[in-house]
Amino acid sequence: QELLVESGGGLVQPGGSRRLSCAASAGTLDMYAMAWYRQAPGKERELVAAVDNSGHTKYADSVKGRFTISGDNAENTASLQMNSLNVEDTGVYYCNIGIFFNGDYRPGGTWGQGTQVTVSS
Repeated sequence: QELLVESGGGLVQPGGSRRLSCAASAGTLDMYAMAWYRQAPGKERELVAAVDNSGHTKYADSVKGRFTISGDNAENTASLQMNSLNVEDTGVYYCNIGIFFNGDYRPGGTWGQGTQVTVSS
């Protein structure tokens, strides 16, 4: 079974930056897309950003211009650079393996354990 290991969460002040990383098994990004989701307290899990092996990306409107997702095919990692963070970005961030279909990201059944990002002064 595919294993996803996330890292990089923590406490950050509003306006600050944070970088999340997700490591997958060898060959994952060659065959699939990878994505970051987040879940805020009391809310549903939502797609934040996704990337495939050709560099095609998709972002939630709320993070466009602030977050950047990148995939490293050689290292089988997907990183999420988060800038200009605000309190609404607080939540547990999860990594996922899936596919792009007709321009939309379709999540698969494999999720990481989640990493908490808290934006607070």
